[in-house]
Amino acid sequence: MNTFPKHFIATLDDAGKRLDQFLVTQIADTSRARVQQLIDEEKVLVNDAVAKASLRLRGGERIVILVDVKSPPLRAMAEEIPLDIVYEDDDLAVVNKAAGMMVHAGAGATDDERNRGTLVNALLHRFGQLSAVGGESRPGIVHRLDKATSGLIVVAKNDEAHRKLAAQFARRIVKKTYIALVHGWMKQDRATISSSISRDRVRRTRMTTKLSGGREAITHYTVQQRIDSKYGKFSLLELRIDTGRTHQIRVHLASLRHPVVGDTLYGAPGEMSAKNAAGISLPRNFLHAARLQLQHPRSAEALSFARPLPEELQDFLDKIESRTKRGADT
Repeated sequence: MNTFPKHFIATLDDAGKRLDQFLVTQIADTSRARVQQLIDEEKVLVNDAVAKASLRLRGGERIVILVDVKSPPLRAMAEEIPLDIVYEDDDLAVVNKAAGMMVHAGAGATDDERNRGTLVNALLHRFGQLSAVGGESRPGIVHRLDKATSGLIVVAKNDEAHRKLAAQFARRIVKKTYIALVHGWMKQDRATISSSISRDRVRRTRMTTKLSGGREAITHYTVQQRIDSKYGKFSLLELRIDTGRTHQIRVHLASLRHPVVGDTLYGAPGEMSAKNAAGISLPRNFLHAARLQLQHPRSAEALSFARPLPEELQDFLDKIESRTKRGADT
């Protein structure tokens, strides 16, 4: 039976290890994310003081975990929320997700209030039964879209479909195409960005391409239109991704100093001003998952789905298209 607080002594063999890495090796069946959460919540003490997850041990430190490491299980609950169902059968469903909806509750969401309003909640109400491969908090979820991103997402209704769809993502059989509006004019009409992505060590809600040892990430873009407006210059892009890293498109474009419009987390302005005109803003990211191609997990039939820009993005585009330069392949 586990009792807390738990006490550990770092040995000389542990010298050089990060605090979070050390604790994961000391406690069975515990994720690094959960350990980092406890450290961020100041539930871990090193020599009676709070510390960062990145602390490098020297050996001899007294480490105490004040609370139970096991987080209470989060069970997703059914909730009646309207959904735009593009396609469904006995094995899968394709949904056109609205911006502002989280796909599932976060790892730290252990209370009912944070486990509301998600795509998973809506899916459970609509379908009742989904695959269990992703766990009780993420039934049916094979891949994700950011909260502020709209567009197409595929959901597995049973475990066999889930495993086969996941294998397609791993083998890059699934093709995902996005539309984004970014600040400034891209220098090239088309290019591939292949910078690896890591979590930002200072701002933990952000990802970055500036650290070594990150996860491989590949994004291809083509300029659809270059826009010269009274609010500044913009590029309308079509993007394909070979990998699905957290915030991949957003952080890749920001690394080129062309942040996605509305994406203040990665440097986009909150409001765009113009001479002799009221400022305009976009309360979401101008990023939309427009097309999705995959093989049916049971029949292997090729499936292809598409959805146009949602109304709020098209309206914003119409506002700024006062003077337009011809882009590549338009």
